[in-house]
Order: sequence, then structure tokens, then C-alpha cells
Amino acid sequence: MSIFDRLRRPSVIPEASEALPGRSEPMSVPARHTVLGTPLTGPFPAACEQAVFGLGCFWGAERKFWQLPGVYTTAVGYSGGHTPNPLYEEVCSGMTGHNEVVLVVYNTAEMDYGQLLRCFWESHDPTQGMRQGNDVGTQYRSGIYTFSDAQRRAAEDSRQCYQQALTAAGHSEITTEILAAGPFYYAEAYHQQYLDKNPGGYCGLGGTGVGCPEGV
Repeated sequence: MSIFDRLRRPSVIPEASEALPGRSEPMSVPARHTVLGTPLTGPFPAACEQAVFGLGCFWGAERKFWQLPGVYTTAVGYSGGHTPNPLYEEVCSGMTGHNEVVLVVYNTAEMDYGQLLRCFWESHDPTQGMRQGNDVGTQYRSGIYTFSDAQRRAAEDSRQCYQQALTAAGHSEITTEILAAGPFYYAEAYHQQYLDKNPGGYCGLGGTGVGCPEGV
């Protein structure tokens, strides 16, 4: 399949052999979070754990998480694909396999992973496949990328619970992928905390209106 054929199929994740080559140099990002004042890059405090979520355009997704008490820092980037250190335009081409994601670093003494999962499920529509609202493409798919067996089990259990709630409300099947976290590549500096820098900027997120059951 040629690159031109692939570009006409935004719902298809490329094989590693098809993906763009990328580069070895990591993206340069600001030292501090514009809202929280904390570092964007590690090493992070020992009391913190990491989580990565994809739920559509990462501008609005990041804002959802930095507003939660107990979150130490957030950053937007790319994960779940093949191309090392991709550029935004490359991700949007559909030829990296990456998802637009949010890295969430949270203090385990102040919040638990379940609170992040509840925010994730309620902040978008996880039944839409390779899109979120008007944003269409593989980079907008719903995904949870886990760092431990405990996170994986919690994510899978929460998916089952939320599916029951969605089904009862007349919604279709969840398409969220749950995978072990791979490399997280920071997005360009202008994407970081975009909606803090541009309060009237675009946010395409919209949940289903179905609450996540208690206990998740």
C-alpha cells in the first residue's frame, strides 16, 4: 500500500514497516508547567506515579487532568505508535501510528488511579473508534496506556463497569484500547498547556453524559 493510499485511510494504523522514520533528538519543552509550576520532565518525586491517556485532542484532555487535586504535573505528547520523536504534522498524517496523549504524574498520597480513570471515562465518548467528535483520525482514538499490572487490572475493570453504565443508557460498545505504556514523546512546546496560554482555544472534547459508577 502506498503512502497516498494510507493517507486516504485515516482509520488504519500503519505497520512499523510503513511508519515514518522519525529522529533521535527528543523534543525541547519548557522547564515548568504554566499552571502547576512543576517540572514537565522527570525524574519525578518518589511519591508520584505516572499514567497516560488518549481521549481526543490533547489540548482539552490535558486541562481535564491538571485541574484534579493531587496531580503533580501533566504534559501532552505522542504514544502508542512506531515513529520516534515525531512532529505534530507527522502524527496528523496518520503515518506514525501514534495517539495524541496526556502524561499525568500524580501523588499517590493525595489521589488514586481510580480518580484518573473516572476523569478519563467521563471526559470523552469512548465508543467512537478512530475519532472524537469532529476530530477524525487514528491520533484521536481512545486509549489507556498502563505502567503496571495493577493499573492494567484497574483499567480493564473500569472499562467493564463503564460499559454496563453506557449500555444501560443506550450507548454502543467501548472501543478504548488498553495497552502497556510504550515510549512517551513530548509534543512541541506550543502544545504544552495550550488552553492555559489560549483560554479561548479549540477544545473538541465532549463526554456521553453518563457518569462513571462509584467504586471505579
